Amino acid sequence: MPDIIMPRLSDTMEDGVVSVWLKKVGDPIARGEIVAEIETDKALMELEAYDDGVLERIIAEAGVRVPIGEPIAVVGDGTTPVAAQSVPSTPAVSDLGSTTAVVETRRDEGVPRTQVVKASPLARKIARELDVDIDAVVGTGPGGRITKVDVQAAHSAGAVVTPAVPSGDVSVVAPSGDVSAVAPQEVPVSGDFEEVALTNIQRVSATRLTESKQQAPHFYVTIAIDVTELFAFRERINATLTAAGDGKVSVNDLLVKAVAVALAKNRAINVSFAGDKVLRHKGIHIGIAVATPVGLLVPVIRDADRLSVSEIATDSRDKATRARDRKLRAPEMSGGTFTISNLGMFGIEQFTAVINAPEAAILAVGAAADELRLDGDEVVVRKILRVTLSADHRAIDGAVAAQFLAQVKELLENPLRIVA
Repeated sequence: MPDIIMPRLSDTMEDGVVSVWLKKVGDPIARGEIVAEIETDKALMELEAYDDGVLERIIAEAGVRVPIGEPIAVVGDGTTPVAAQSVPSTPAVSDLGSTTAVVETRRDEGVPRTQVVKASPLARKIARELDVDIDAVVGTGPGGRITKVDVQAAHSAGAVVTPAVPSGDVSVVAPSGDVSAVAPQEVPVSGDFEEVALTNIQRVSATRLTESKQQAPHFYVTIAIDVTELFAFRERINATLTAAGDGKVSVNDLLVKAVAVALAKNRAINVSFAGDKVLRHKGIHIGIAVATPVGLLVPVIRDADRLSVSEIATDSRDKATRARDRKLRAPEMSGGTFTISNLGMFGIEQFTAVINAPEAAILAVGAAADELRLDGDEVVVRKILRVTLSADHRAIDGAVAAQFLAQVKELLENPLRIVA
């Protein structure tokens, strides 16, 4: 019987979560038919059946995180009794988050010992609730990983309860397969609280953002831009588009175009650091950070320097909508060379953003606000927008970053140059 395995659905995917099964055990399926939805590190993806047949067994229930290449279901000819093929539990993950490897240091008769216990967070939680010694449980999951059912079976069999841990002993938790990246397992809290599992996207984002801050020496450059004329220019564009029955252009769309034009003039910003060299990208592909219910997604506007403002508006609006609906495909979120993060719609005036590796820079955009400025001897009210460039100092020098922001400022303060 052929297995349905967890496929690689993006270039950075290491595992996936079965979000929902669209077929149930006993259902006939056809090659190419959508049988499940898989949550990757970037989006919700559809999983197609590889073969014709009958879904005889579901190995990974909804909510389970499974490494790439591991089986998640079995397709047969329908002759195998379903009861004989059923699996009572999912082998890897729970509703509390990803599979973890726990490093425990205890003292037995004064002698410290360290061992690695592979168990899902739910299995460990149930072990604590049932007073089951997790060390005494035999795991039946992949690689000997302990599952919820393993803990329940051990409890039913009368497994030794968890011994009291003497004062001073330590329990720490690290991601599966990486016992060197140690972080506290028990977080001191007071009062009532609710445990909320990270989505796959949030989990991967947390890892990558941490790596970005740890590995890339960030520096920040901020500039104030008078966007009074830009707002008036946008009104004129939208009046024309509305008359033609087309969609409107946002300030962010104009900003994307301005950044793309500036990147085309200053390729030293459109780079990635690669150890002993810098990769200077030929294409200008701008990522737009979009907040979604499952975490931050970054759809990419490809070749933004070659697109008109209205084309950028259409593409950006479409991808942002589909990002929030979790309908983006992985290629639509890959290959970015520069990212823009805009929090102006929330009233945030200025902030710094973490670089979206392997890119070398990200632009944080705040809200435009009315400010008093001198125009000769006269005090006037102008709309001022502040943007902050976060740059990887390994790949970008301060003077280069300053020059780039000056170019962006020049374009936005003279908006006709954006479309010229």
